[in-house]
Amino acid sequence: MADPFYVTTAISYPNGRPHIGHAYEAIAADAIARFQRAQGRDVRFQTGTDEHGLKMAQAARAEGVEPRAYADKMSLVFKEMCDTLNISYDRFIRTSDADHYRASQAIWSAMAERGDLYLDRYEGWYSVRDEAFYDEKELTVGEGGEKLSPQGTPVEWTAEESWFFRLSAYQQKLLDHYAANPGFIQPESRRNEVLRFVEGGLSDLSISRTSFDWGVPAPDSPGHVMYVWLDALTNYLTGLGYPDGGELFDKYWPANIHLVGKDVVRFHAVYWPAFLMSAGLPLPTTVYGHGFMLVRGEKMSKSVGNVVDPFTMAERYGVDSLRYFLLREVTFGQDGSYSHEAIVNRANAELANSFGNLAQRTFSMIYKNLDGAIPAAGRAPEDDVLLRAVSNAVEREIPDAFQRLAFSQGIEAWIQAVFACNAYVDAMAPWALRKSDPNRMSEVLGTLVAAIRPLAQAIAPIVPESAQKIIDLIDSGADGSPIGQPQPVFPRLELEAAES
Repeated sequence: MADPFYVTTAISYPNGRPHIGHAYEAIAADAIARFQRAQGRDVRFQTGTDEHGLKMAQAARAEGVEPRAYADKMSLVFKEMCDTLNISYDRFIRTSDADHYRASQAIWSAMAERGDLYLDRYEGWYSVRDEAFYDEKELTVGEGGEKLSPQGTPVEWTAEESWFFRLSAYQQKLLDHYAANPGFIQPESRRNEVLRFVEGGLSDLSISRTSFDWGVPAPDSPGHVMYVWLDALTNYLTGLGYPDGGELFDKYWPANIHLVGKDVVRFHAVYWPAFLMSAGLPLPTTVYGHGFMLVRGEKMSKSVGNVVDPFTMAERYGVDSLRYFLLREVTFGQDGSYSHEAIVNRANAELANSFGNLAQRTFSMIYKNLDGAIPAAGRAPEDDVLLRAVSNAVEREIPDAFQRLAFSQGIEAWIQAVFACNAYVDAMAPWALRKSDPNRMSEVLGTLVAAIRPLAQAIAPIVPESAQKIIDLIDSGADGSPIGQPQPVFPRLELEAAES
């Protein structure tokens, strides 16, 4: 039986259209899922939308529609983004789904039975944009003297009756868990931030609101809806059949990895494990906080006008070129920067000119000179050296890096193997061998096919559609069947004048 593996993204808040940051996280999670499937794991992959809370209610009011109608419309856009980017999710969950209401109320009830909930009055600072409460000591002061959250968002003083979760009771339990499981929070920089936060002391957490009604009703508490983060985090359980249990829950929980942005690590690495402990449920293995995708080094902002639309980018560059750039260019876990020049240069140099040209040259020569019949690999020392180099990259370096989520490092090992293949082509000059030694030409081309196929398989989690075209072409030549005329898999991109 295959070893199960459960990966999730942070579900997206659809109060506006998706930007490249949403695409980045979805693509990275998809690469993880596809890689683990290729390793023989039984993968469950979940993404979706987080639809409750005051921000959504305000956005709906601004459009003159009910919150559910607004959520229906906006959630569909995020699902379309995932489908456009070839995201291989098993469930696209919505927190407005009926089974999610049941799951959220069930975890609330489990926490209540533990004695961890109590009714009181909340007075404190709340950021509508972050849907988060902040202590006075966490606030900063803006240029105009206004109080801001640690994320730089406006906060407002809020006072209302609220249910509270005894988060303070879990401070030492969380610290003990972090100590016993050093890989629970990754990368190390995020772990250190969370440790400092928890060591500084935890206040009890307000987990219900009465000032609006767009949310999951709190059990046995008329007028109260759940704090959006308690509701949102529960989605990871909902998608596996909680609270009913069953095959999915038994197989996939606890999650192997929650992949989230660095700005929501606290919710996933402090609040979520405390909720799970309270409810008597196992904790996920890893919370990984990735960095932001910046535009020419600046954070995206609607006011600045530099928000990058993933639909536009996918159409402009092609889905696989976009996926490749985002995971190649940035050291995963750190912030990375995007520009038109960077993606065009990277895609052309490595996909079109290096791997694409390698495949196109090889298959074109087989099609023209060998009637499309793929030959066997040669056994000359040069052939063996190349195949051993490719094997080392494909079987050791690339999977080792991908397993650690070091995508750019794994892709670097892959492109070095591609460069080795191109150097081999130049040294062997099969076009010259066609006249001087046709048998040797055949062996060289066979060796190249024996290298190209595993390289396509290795990079498939990053560029799945393009890699599969190459694999399918090779497989069409199995049992001596002739391959069809090859077509370029990675078209060259052009930089438009306005982008240079």
